[in-house]
Amino acid sequence: MDMKFSEEDRAFQREVRSWLDEAWSSDIRERQRRDVNSRLTREDTVVWQKRLAEKGWAAPNWPVEYGGAGFTPTQNYIWDLERARVGAPKALAFGVGMVAPVIMKFGTQQQKDFFLPAILNSDIWFCQGYSEPGSGSDLASLSTKAEDCGDHYLVNGVKTWTTLAQHADWIFCLVRTSHEEKRQLGISFLLIDMKSEGVDVRPLITIDQPESPNHEINMVYLQDVKVPKENLVGTQGEGWTCAKYLLEFERGNAYSPGLAAAMSNLRNFAKSEEDGNGASLWEDVGFRRRFMAVEVEILALEATELRILSALAAGQNVGPESSLLKTRGTELQQAVSELGLEIAGMYALGLNRQMLEAIETNEPIGPAEAAGSAQHYFSQRKVSIYAGSNEIQRNIMAKLVLGL
Repeated sequence: MDMKFSEEDRAFQREVRSWLDEAWSSDIRERQRRDVNSRLTREDTVVWQKRLAEKGWAAPNWPVEYGGAGFTPTQNYIWDLERARVGAPKALAFGVGMVAPVIMKFGTQQQKDFFLPAILNSDIWFCQGYSEPGSGSDLASLSTKAEDCGDHYLVNGVKTWTTLAQHADWIFCLVRTSHEEKRQLGISFLLIDMKSEGVDVRPLITIDQPESPNHEINMVYLQDVKVPKENLVGTQGEGWTCAKYLLEFERGNAYSPGLAAAMSNLRNFAKSEEDGNGASLWEDVGFRRRFMAVEVEILALEATELRILSALAAGQNVGPESSLLKTRGTELQQAVSELGLEIAGMYALGLNRQMLEAIETNEPIGPAEAAGSAQHYFSQRKVSIYAGSNEIQRNIMAKLVLGL
């Protein structure tokens, strides 16, 4: 594989850098920086995604016929690399990266015409209704019921760990429409308007963050929610097929650009932070050995991601290799957060940025780079569990890749 960028790719890279310098505005960057987990508000997220849509870069992996950017695999990698360099997020994954591909493949023309342009322009914000209390990685055991009432379904159940549901306009849900001997055959894929009567969203506040309008996860209660039949994606009982297709996109993300950018920031932080004996932490041979071991693993992941991107360019699906990316990528996300916590040391125990706003002096405890490092560490504990735990991913790889 030729790892060098062509002159055309370098020209694209310059275009991306120039555009990001202007579009990723300093005021949004500052508000992101001041959040304990570097998250944007709903308003800033929508503004950013509309800028991406105006540029035509909101959906790098969509077909051009649906408004996608039409990036080559190399351009897509460059785009991820440059975004990570400045800390700019990609378009919200639940709409652009998850439900949209499912609608393209299994949806009706009416669903495509209504949802895809709205998702692309961030006029509709989707959240994901998969996990339930007692039904996480064993997704086929879900119990949320959709009763067939002629022209509509009546939905009752509970969804949990629902990311940013408090901001969402719609939720895509897996529901049980029948009870079959093989549980997967009784599941269907529904699109539900969050403004429907009977939808109740309640926050779940985790250890890594204070309670705020920008909290991450929620419980979603569905009580006698009427869902029109035209909101069924695919045919009744085809939900498991839709879910597996969606998870290829959820688990097939490129991790290495963001990881490499985080390691660059941590390297600079380690060089500036003293170890308590007057020397920088970077001068500690043991620390450098641990740091560079993680860097080598990230480079190996990058090579794997580029190989898979080449397969995608040839028209192949990610397939079970998405489980490999998800497993290794999330393990490395946790390793990077552990390095950040080690560099911050006792300063990781200091007040977070949101708490500091209420203090008159507004002076951080220790270096600014340490703020939020503990919260980030705790937040990253979940990444090896969501989208199918890494134990489940290893079972998938053992069966579908190794043939065991």
